[in-house]
Amino acid sequence: QVQLVESGGGLVQAGGSLRLSCAASGRTLSDYAMGWFRQAAGEEREFVANINNRGGFTSYADSVKGRFTISRDNAKNTVYLQMNSLKPEDTAVYYCARSKYSTVGGLHTHDYDYWGQGTQVTVSS
Repeated sequence: QVQLVESGGGLVQAGGSLRLSCAASGRTLSDYAMGWFRQAAGEEREFVANINNRGGFTSYADSVKGRFTISRDNAKNTVYLQMNSLKPEDTAVYYCARSKYSTVGGLHTHDYDYWGQGTQVTVSS
């Protein structure tokens, strides 16, 4: 089993930055791609970013491209999401997830088999 725990969320003004972390325990993450998703109130969970197992390939939703950066430290079994130039529409609960695959993370929730509990990000205008 894998346990994923997100941290780093909070309240920030528009234009500000936050760095989310996702720490894994139970099993190593280094064999799997990882992803970040978010879910705003009343909305479906949506893809934000993913990264392959080695960290050499990333992909982003158009809405965050150029502002967010996903990275990983396999030695620490941790994945990060650096969020800059935050906008009120980025407000959501952010979830990290482990992909079922190693080299391609996938863009859909069904591509992932383990999820964290989520961390709230609120961006005020």
